[in-house]
Amino acid sequence: MIGYTTIGVKDITKAKAFYTELFDAEVQVDIGRLAMIGKSTSEPMIAVCEPFNGEAPHCGNGAMVAFSAASKDEVNAMYNKAISLGATSEGEPGQRIEDVFYGAYVRDLDGNKLAFFIFG
Repeated sequence: MIGYTTIGVKDITKAKAFYTELFDAEVQVDIGRLAMIGKSTSEPMIAVCEPFNGEAPHCGNGAMVAFSAASKDEVNAMYNKAISLGATSEGEPGQRIEDVFYGAYVRDLDGNKLAFFIFG
């Protein structure tokens, strides 16, 4: 259902490096101030952009982009990889809702909140 989600960044070069490494993905579309990153253009992507209006990007209060994982181990790995790439913790991996939801939370280099999760 979701084709891509866009987040604002201060430094497009750093953002592209962070997200391509984090997701072991490639830049699929690059128009200078905006890059779409993913495995292919036929799968959901994350787009990073320097805001069109030239103003500083900022994170929405309560806004978060969540990325599904195949297992709890993958949630843990994504969290640890994000931290190693310079993200800050917003909640270490763990069971959030008994036997229903396992997740971890970070903020990227620009403060955008990300979640890695699996149901179960």
